[in-house]
Order: sequence, then C-alpha cells, then structure tokens
Amino acid sequence: MLNRTLVTTAMEDTWPAPETPVLFLGEWCRLHRKKGLWQRRDAIVAPYHWDDRAKLYSDYKYLQILYEHLLKDLAAQLNQIHAVDHSLRYWRIIIGPWLGHFVQVLFDRWESIHQAIARFDISETLCVAEQDARMSPNDMMAFITLSCEDAWNYHIYIKILKQFTSVRVVPNGGRSAIELTPAIRYIPVGVQLKRTLLNWYSSAISVAQKDSDAFFLNTYLPNQIEYFFGLRFRQPPQLWRTVAPVEVAIDNSWRQWEVAGESRSTFEACARALIPAQIPVVYLEGYQKIIQQAAALPWPKNPKLIWTSNSWWADDTFKVWAAVKVEQGTPLVIGQHGGGYGMSFWDFTEEHQIAICDRFFTWGWTEPGQAKLKPVGALKTTVYRLNRHRQPTKALLVTYTNPQQSYHLVSAFVGSQWLAYFNDQCNFVSNLTETVRQALTVRLYPTDYGWDQAARWRDRFPTLQLDDGRSKIAHLIRDGQLIMGAFNGTIYLETISLKVPTVIFWNPQHSELRDSAIPYFEDLKRVGVFHESPDSAAKHVNSIWGNVNAWWQSPELQEVLERFSKRYCYTPGDLLNRVEAALRETITEHKTRPRANGEG
Repeated sequence: MLNRTLVTTAMEDTWPAPETPVLFLGEWCRLHRKKGLWQRRDAIVAPYHWDDRAKLYSDYKYLQILYEHLLKDLAAQLNQIHAVDHSLRYWRIIIGPWLGHFVQVLFDRWESIHQAIARFDISETLCVAEQDARMSPNDMMAFITLSCEDAWNYHIYIKILKQFTSVRVVPNGGRSAIELTPAIRYIPVGVQLKRTLLNWYSSAISVAQKDSDAFFLNTYLPNQIEYFFGLRFRQPPQLWRTVAPVEVAIDNSWRQWEVAGESRSTFEACARALIPAQIPVVYLEGYQKIIQQAAALPWPKNPKLIWTSNSWWADDTFKVWAAVKVEQGTPLVIGQHGGGYGMSFWDFTEEHQIAICDRFFTWGWTEPGQAKLKPVGALKTTVYRLNRHRQPTKALLVTYTNPQQSYHLVSAFVGSQWLAYFNDQCNFVSNLTETVRQALTVRLYPTDYGWDQAARWRDRFPTLQLDDGRSKIAHLIRDGQLIMGAFNGTIYLETISLKVPTVIFWNPQHSELRDSAIPYFEDLKRVGVFHESPDSAAKHVNSIWGNVNAWWQSPELQEVLERFSKRYCYTPGDLLNRVEAALRETITEHKTRPRANGEG
C-alpha cells in the first residue's frame, strides 16, 4: 500500500508539496471553494468512523458513562483548587455542558486518527508552529466557536498524534504558524441602543424588586410577554438579558495538572491529560472573577424560582449565578427550546437539562419514569403572528447545517454526513415539477460552517431562488402555501402548530427516533406529512401542489395532526395560565421536598 502524508484539516500550511500522496482525514479537509487545489492531488479520504451508526450509538453510551466519571473527578479537583466545597449538581450546572461537549469532540478526533492509522500506511504528518495558550477558551461560548475552527482542531489532532501515536510529526519547514480567526461580534447600533436602555431600566427597576422575586431569563416567550409575566407573581415588569462573562488572561501556572482518577483506556488517559489545558478560563484561573461578577449582578439575591430555556448551555455568567442559587435552595426550571426533544433516540443536551433542573417544561411529551417533565405547550410558537392577507403561493424548503466536524452528540447527521443530507435535498428539488420549482425558495441556514451552501446550490440549480437565512422566517412562512423541511428540528413543529401545510423528509438512518416517537411518525407518514426519502417527498408534493389545502384539510390528516400536536407541539389557548400554574406548583413542591445529598 502506498505511504501517504496525513492531512487533518483544510489548513493548507499543514499540507505537503502538491506531488506528495496524501490521506485526508475527512471531508472537512476538502473545502468546496478550494476544490481546484485538492482535486488535482493524489489523495484519498479516510472513511468516517461514525458512518457506522451502531458504533455511534455505542460510543455515545460509553461517553455518557465516562462523562459522569470525569465530572465527579473534576468537580472534586476544582473544589480543591478553589478551596470550596460545592455539590456535584453545582459543578454539573457550570462545567457540565463544556465537559460533555469536549469529551465527545475529543473522542471523535481520537477515533478518526486511530482508525486512519489502522487502515492506511501513513508516512508522516506536518506540524506548524502554534501557541498552546491561545487554544484555551475563555468560556463556553468561546469553546463552541473554537471547536468549529480548523486551527483548534489541528491543535487537538497534533496533540493526539504526538503524545498517543507513533506517527512521525515533521516540522513544516518554516511555513507560517496557525492563526485563529478573530471572533468578531457585530452588533447593530440599534441593538446596542436597546441593550443600553434595557440595562439602564433593569438597574432602575431593581430598587423596586424583592430579593425573593422569581427570575426569568431567555424563556422563549416573546419579549413583551416575558416582560409582563412577572406581574402574575406580583413583581414589577422586568426583562433581564444575558451578561457576557468576564475576560481573564490565561495563566499556564494554573494548568500544570491532570484530572485525577482511574483511566481504563489510553483515550481516557488522553482526556484526563488534555482537560487542564482546554478547560475554559472562567472555570479555572478566572473562577474567582466570574464568581464576583455573578454576585454583583442586579438580579434577585434569593429568588423563589429560576426559569430559563436557553441560558443553561453557553451563558456562563448565568450558570455560575444559578448554580449558587440552586445550592441555596432555589428551584431551577428549564423550558424546551426547540425540536428533537422527546423524539431523538439519543441527545446529550436533553439528558443534561433534565439532570440539572427541578422541572423541565415540554411542548407536550412525557416519558415513563421522568417525574421532572411537565407538559405545558410550545413556548416558541407564541412568537409568530402570520396575518395572511392573501392566498399564499410560494413553496419554502428550510435547510440546516452543522459544523464540519462533530460537536455534542444527538441522533442526527454528524460532521461530514451533512453532504449526504445536502444531496438528499438536491434530489428532492430535482424531482419537483418545473411549476413547483419556480415557486420554491430554499432558505439556507444562517451559519454556514464552511460548507459553502450557496455555491453548492448554485452549482446544481443556477436559477433556484435562495434565501440567505437572514430574512424573517415568519414572513417566509406567511407567504408559503407549503413549508418543507429535511431535518428533525424546530421549524416543522412551528408550522404544524400554526396549521400551515407542511411536508418533512429525512434519512431515518441519520435521524434515529426513540421508540415512543415512532408511532406518531408512522401516522404522519401514512397521511403524507413525513417521508423517509427525497423521492417520496417530491412525488407527494407534486401530487398535491394543485390543491394543497384540500390535502391538508382532509379529516384523516387533521386527526393525525391533532394527536401529533398534542404530543410534540401543543398550543393550548391558556398557555400562559398553564405555565404560571406549573411554576407555582414547582415552587410549592420545592418548599416541601427534601434535598438530595451531593446534588442539592
């Protein structure tokens, strides 16, 4: 077998001379916009280990077990480092999202490297100069950004190759050091002004609030409703907003340790070795500063309840503040914030949210043995007001992207499997009649992740109407007589709850459903709403296009939609009353419930 140089990312400074045979570690090495470079090379692409979906699920279960071991060990070590004695639940709230995400990402990179070594003859890989400290994120949001960048992934690959393989790592001969893309966050002037006014109002109104007021942040209710929702609890109107975590300089003297505990494999030893260098700054050398920042917030000091739907994941200032309050006895309520919940066969974020909260508000679904689940209804659909003044004539296909390399795990397409997903969408459009295609708009996902969505669509369909993902989705839905989606996400739950004709399709091998959800999707399939192939979906759309409403309003279909909606996107007329009642119930139950040792 021909010896090849291993290329791990799309960074061309890490590639060998053009005449050198290469092994691309994955499709993420071959950017669409750079195909003129890689198409001319003697190159092959290593198969992706998680194309074996049985392996993916088995690995997920293993990683969940490992995550729990690491969380306990790391929590104990952080308590020692910071001279504190916080519970496991406290640390789960703060570091759990990062640790779970990081371990899953690291394992994917590890497996990609080791499977490539096992299958191919690799002569070497090239190494460029880098500064390790620049690869340590300040906070969870910074980590999410970093983990999608080639520079960070290259850094991780080189660490694995140097420390845990025998592959020869060769200096690149004076080529430039890797550079991180600056995280530029553009905020329009109008938004800045609104935030300034809101912060001023929040500070002013804080004198009227009580330390025991219930606290609502990013609940998924519309702003105007969330603003006045506090009146139901006899507290002043308030609309709190996320506060960015403090920026703290990296200090490597804090990072000279490994996570203590038993390593049952070389990978586990790798994880324990790399965590100290990768853990966000605000959990380590910046911990005292973010503690001080959270304590100084004008938020209630002893809230009777905390409710969020979004801030539990990457909002570190909130997480630190909430973890303190939860330890002091405040109940934490988390609201479902999108699709896939209650349906996906596995989902790290769903498991994490249920683990840290006292009550989880669902859009209708329940599960046996899950006492924390409380069906209240679909919070997000209250945002939309369609106000259709004319008969809509458009068709809308809503698309999705994910990072080119894996991130936190859920039963959906992973990494380069997006290419198969994109091909399914193209096959769908190809099989539409010309009449439907002329009425079609394809909405691109607003975050491209380097997939070059627009260019790929233009290559296949030069005259197709594309929306860049920045238009208001409510306006596109309002003008659509038929909305189509090819991903088990949020959009089709919103359109079904809004009673807008909807067709969905996806590869069931890339979006596995849990057993409790399968009967509901079998019903949707029977009436033509759900399809397991692009060909079937296109054939159905062509057949109903002349009279979409006749199909949508058929009694059999409406009966199926009613059952499905009650389970997954329930929109009761008294939604706010149901939410209020569920919050009050949580407060009452929490007052009488004994706290669990180590998690309370």
